[in-house]
Amino acid sequence: MAETPLVTLSVALCFALVHVLGKYLRFLQKTPRSIWLSLSGGVSLAYVFVHVLPELAQKQEESLRHLSADEGGALGLHVYLTALAGLVLFYGLDRMVRSAHGGRGKAGPGKPHPRAPVFWVHLGAYAIYSALIGYLLVHREEADTRGLIIYGVALGLHFVVNDQGLRQDHGRAYDDKGRWILAAAPLLGWAAGLAVAVSAVAVASIFAFLAGGILLNVLKEELPEDRESRYWRSGSAPSSSRCS
Repeated sequence: MAETPLVTLSVALCFALVHVLGKYLRFLQKTPRSIWLSLSGGVSLAYVFVHVLPELAQKQEESLRHLSADEGGALGLHVYLTALAGLVLFYGLDRMVRSAHGGRGKAGPGKPHPRAPVFWVHLGAYAIYSALIGYLLVHREEADTRGLIIYGVALGLHFVVNDQGLRQDHGRAYDDKGRWILAAAPLLGWAAGLAVAVSAVAVASIFAFLAGGILLNVLKEELPEDRESRYWRSGSAPSSSRCS
């Protein structure tokens, strides 16, 4: 059954509520990490591998049939390079925030929250990310109720994971300002989806970019923090972070 704007709007509103109400989900903020956050991250990863990546591969094959050899080669690389770009971008943002914390890990005792410029850059990137997810509510490949439910559940749970991570990174600044901006982002993206249609290649690019971002954002919340990594070569690495 085809979707109506009212149906996709209801999902965008659910995305917005995840950001607004995440502050009150205290059971997700305990240490060690809540099993529910890990489950939410697992669902997001499963969605990328089971739905998004196969869909991108299919869209690529369909497009290659209508392009020259040179154009086809560029498009084949384009989809996967865009996914890589999403992963690298969000990894860079994560390194920026960790540096602002004065070292490894999240903010906490002895680790002040990042200053305003870092907060706004980090929040702005996630606002665009959330808006793109809202945009794809209108322009997904599987434009039926089943596809919408899968998309809504998987990305809604992904927002739960992101929301708790941003709260740990920025504390009160996120609860006072950030969550409201991110709540508005999927609604603005949904409205843009109704007003502006882009090519199939552009939609594939958005999906690929989000796939890379989802992979990084989930894995960075789940992987242990007992070893530092390097985003850009600058200075000498601490001896404890080098491989023997």
